[in-house]
Amino acid sequence: MATTETHNDVETGLSGIETSSSGRENLGRRRTGVAFPSAPPRSETTGNPAYGELRDLIVERIGRLRMETVMGANAAMIVLYWQIGRDILDRQQREGWGARVIDRLSADIVDAYPGLGGFSPRNLKYMRRFAQVWPDLETVQRVAALIPWRANMILLDKLDDPRDRLWYAEKMLSSGWSSNVLGLMISSRLMERQGKAVTNFPGTLPPDGSDFAAQVFKDPYLFDFLGTDGARREVEVERSLVAHMEKFLMELGRGFAFVGRQVRLELGDQDFYIDLLFYHLELRCFVVVELKTGEFEPGFVGQLSMYQSVVDDVLRHTDDKPTIGLLLVKGKNEMVVRYALSGFTSPIGVAQWQEQLAQSIPDDLKPSLPTIQEIEDSLSDSPAEPG
Repeated sequence: MATTETHNDVETGLSGIETSSSGRENLGRRRTGVAFPSAPPRSETTGNPAYGELRDLIVERIGRLRMETVMGANAAMIVLYWQIGRDILDRQQREGWGARVIDRLSADIVDAYPGLGGFSPRNLKYMRRFAQVWPDLETVQRVAALIPWRANMILLDKLDDPRDRLWYAEKMLSSGWSSNVLGLMISSRLMERQGKAVTNFPGTLPPDGSDFAAQVFKDPYLFDFLGTDGARREVEVERSLVAHMEKFLMELGRGFAFVGRQVRLELGDQDFYIDLLFYHLELRCFVVVELKTGEFEPGFVGQLSMYQSVVDDVLRHTDDKPTIGLLLVKGKNEMVVRYALSGFTSPIGVAQWQEQLAQSIPDDLKPSLPTIQEIEDSLSDSPAEPG
């Protein structure tokens, strides 16, 4: 009898397979007390907007929570490192302990938590230094705890001025740099170059936009990924910049989107060509870039201004801001540049470009700059670094 009941249960389970009108299995096989469900075919849900909204909402929430969890764990870890560093500093100052206590402390932490990384004598010394140079916990929580520990180590190794350290940490957060890119930007002296282009923005842009626009451009621009072959024809430099577009955009800075190279303008019976055309996503305007391999000449400004006028008439949307011109030259006399710009109503910036920043810095700083190969290697790394 028991055998018959079992047989009937199995038969009932098999005969209970639900199928659609086309005979396709819909829910999978079921036995008494055991189910083998399967998801409905995608075709039954892809055309349903409400389902798509629900799916996207849940996927986005899961992704956000995962990111918040990672970021929260990173912040908690770095605050812990700061607290450990502060405690070490306090005890060493109070008790007069030397560096050997750090070696002992490292060994004891490892004994207490076998397999736990991050508490080597070297890292404990970094924690002590970290607490020393970031004395305010509120600032740590607002800035330093939001970037990876490796990035904080780079800031400690490469920068002595607390204002510089804070500037680069905040720039890393706003620009989404990896730790490798942070080190590269420090070595290329980005802070000293940012906002240094000679411009006429105060007289050609609204007050609320001229300061921000000025900070977008720098002087000089560093194109060391092009090599050191010396002066070449402009078209060759343009071609090289486009071939290294990822690195070129990184040097230009956040917000630049590439539109085209040698963009043709037909004016009457004459053709003109814009060297490089970009759109800036934060300034909400086109940026016309003209590249010269020689010294600045006043005539360059008139040509660039004409290109800007054409872009404003032909490409500019009603919601876009006035097109900005950026003239990149190999050398310039700033007084000549300022007088040349003074008669123009279109916003223009003039900056130099260099293949080797080391040519213009003191000899004692040159060893800290990366080689061409190091730049290539660093920029090829993935930007995501959890810690």
